[in-house]
Amino acid sequence: MKASSLGPAAGELSWYKSSYSSGSGGDCVEVADAGTAVLVRDSKRPGEAFLSVGVHEWAAFVRMATRG
Repeated sequence: MKASSLGPAAGELSWYKSSYSSGSGGDCVEVADAGTAVLVRDSKRPGEAFLSVGVHEWAAFVRMATRG
């Protein structure tokens, strides 16, 4: 996982807000599928840095996070 600056390519992506986000502007993240990576950013600061996570690592994270 690495932090990156928001570049023109990232601005052209479709970003999706977490389904756990409330409508009141609380803490939440947005993700975008960049093909070989999943990008993650703070929804309150979309113009700032984002994290780039490999697709396999993202899938493992989602599996762990959704265990119940």
